[in-house]
Parts: sequence; C-alpha cells; structure tokens
Amino acid sequence: MNLDTSAVNVDTLPDYAPIPASSLGPAVNEQGYYVGRVERNLYWVTDGVYQCGFLTTPDGVILFDAPATLGHNIQRAIDEIAFANGVSNKVNYLIHSHHHADHASASSLFGNDITRIGHEETRKLMLRDNDPNRPAPEETYQDSRTLEIGGERIELGWHGSNHSPDNSYIYFPNHDTLMLVDVINVGWVPIYSLNLAVDVPGYIAAPDVALGYEWTHLISGHMGKLGSREDVETHKEFVNEIRDNLTQIFTTFDPTAYYQHYWPNMWASVAEHLDEVARRACAPLAAKYAGRIAAVDMDSFVLSTAVWILESLRLDLGLGIQVHP
Repeated sequence: MNLDTSAVNVDTLPDYAPIPASSLGPAVNEQGYYVGRVERNLYWVTDGVYQCGFLTTPDGVILFDAPATLGHNIQRAIDEIAFANGVSNKVNYLIHSHHHADHASASSLFGNDITRIGHEETRKLMLRDNDPNRPAPEETYQDSRTLEIGGERIELGWHGSNHSPDNSYIYFPNHDTLMLVDVINVGWVPIYSLNLAVDVPGYIAAPDVALGYEWTHLISGHMGKLGSREDVETHKEFVNEIRDNLTQIFTTFDPTAYYQHYWPNMWASVAEHLDEVARRACAPLAAKYAGRIAAVDMDSFVLSTAVWILESLRLDLGLGIQVHP
C-alpha cells in the first residue's frame, strides 16, 4: 500500500474566520515563550498553545506541568524570573495535572533529583506507558491533598474523570488562582471530540466544579492567555448549547429515510443519521458565537465534539435507547 506523503498545496487550504482579539494573549519573545506574574510569586509560561505555571519559594521552585512544546523554555522562563527577583531557580517539585504526554514530556529535563507529585491514577498510567520522558510521580493522593511547601499552600483535588481519568484541580488559595488543564481552552472551542474527553458527563460537569472554587485567574493548560470566570461561563454556555440542541433534534428528527435507503449497510445509515443531527445542532453556533470564541467555524472540531456529546447522550444517559417490545 502506497501512502500519500506529498506536500500540501497552500493555494488549496481553506480560509477561516479571523481570531477575536479577546482569544489571543501576549506576544511571545524571540525564544518562543512568554512568562508573566499571576499573583505574587505565582507565574505562568506559554508559547501561545500550551501553558504551565510555577511558584518561587524559599524551598526552590514548584513547577506545575511540563509541556513538551515549552521544553527548555520552562527553565529559561524560571531563570528570567529568578534572576529578576533574586530567588532560587532550582526546580525541586513538579506537580502533574494528569498523565498525558503533551503536558508532561518535559519532565525528564529536570532530572531525578526532584519530587514529582500527582494523582494515584496519574502514577499508574505513567508506569503503564513507560515513557522515559515522563517519570511517574513518587508521591500521590487519592481524593484531596494539601501541600505546604516553602510557606505556600497548594490544594490538590480529584472530582472524578473528565478529560482524562486522572485530571487534578490544582488550587492556589493564597494566589486567587485555579489550574485545570484540558477542559476550558480559554477563548477557543474544544478540539476534536470535546477535547478528547474520556468521560463526557464528567467533562460537562467540570466547569461547575471549577466555579465552585474561589478564584479570579485560571491556568487552563492551553492557548496564550489566562482565563477568567467569564471564560469558564462562556465555555459552559457553548458546550451546554450543543448538548441541548442535540437532545432536541435527536428526539424529534425522523431518520427513517436513511435506514430504508442504505439497508443493509447499517453503518451508512447510522453515520448519515448521527452526522445530520450533529450538523443541525451546530448550524446556529458559528453566527451566535462569532467574535466570542475562536475557531467556532471549524467544522472538524465543532462537529466531532457534537457527535461525541451525542454518543454520550445515547450511551451514558440512554437518550433514544428503546427496549424492543
């Protein structure tokens, strides 16, 4: 089998709506990163696509996630802040939000002489994956754990699966900040299949869990700006509208024509049926959210998210599932 690996003709690439200014963050420097203060000694680093955070303390630096795309720029950002403030630039602790490689593969850059902390499932999954770039955390917690390091308080919480089975809520009560990764893409739509959520009901519930904490600043793990409570509310509104539209259309739309026309090709019937429900559910979104959320006109992301939510409505919640008489 010969696979096509030829270059794409740039003249054939589609155009998309302009990105709202509110979806973009500060410009990165020549080395490809931006580092800024969140509050006091809590800082965040971004390359415009990924984010992580760090605290400077008398016991050294506490790092929160180590995204691969930031790589060595994480230490460069820490060095910049440490030099400016006259504090240690030594990373002594790394706290993982979850096990995924894109948020954790720069972990190995910090060597073995640090303490890694994460949810117990994060340790299990990292041990399973056996990735040398992601040493498993030695210290774990189950439902909640409060860390007191260098005079700073960090509260770790697990509220069930959402994007991943092990995703942690990392709360900084003295810095007015929450870190929740891969749930809200601040100012942007979720990517494929609701940010690749393994638990759709858990994912849809996660914003309310996040809003149950008291915070002003959100480190979301993705895109180039910090989030606000308003950003979480907008995300919640967008996802809930997809869910509500799907529920209404799926329970009223008559798909008989598909199943009669394509029989016995049941996969064609199902594909045409569910894809059409998703298309109709998403049809009003581009116009309604234009200027509020970036990439709302990208069908590959929005439609796949709708199909994933629809399948959860059917399989997790039983929408439209009928027992044969």
